[in-house]
Amino acid sequence: MTDRPHDPRRRRVLATAVAAVAAVPFANGLLARQGWAADLPHLSEDDPTASALKYRHDAADAPRSKKSGVAAGDQYCHNCRFIQGDSGQWRGCDIFPGKAVNADGWCTSWLPKA
Repeated sequence: MTDRPHDPRRRRVLATAVAAVAAVPFANGLLARQGWAADLPHLSEDDPTASALKYRHDAADAPRSKKSGVAAGDQYCHNCRFIQGDSGQWRGCDIFPGKAVNADGWCTSWLPKA
């Protein structure tokens, strides 16, 4: 053993390096999500699942009814609990994985954001 004095800078550098290496997978996951919804194909109203759920790109054309205490005129994909993201006209949706829905659209699965 040597009698070297304790150097706090070395410990700080090692801790920073370990934290940086550990953060790489998380940072990669966050950065990879940017632009992801824009890359999704748009959901077609003729899609079997979309047809079954009466999805429409324009909510004004949808057979909406009062649901969950929210007036039919206030029900849109952009204020639905299943929409992904907070901006953009076409966004991912938990109901239609792998497809983007119109933010001004609607389907029978609509539920208000919590």
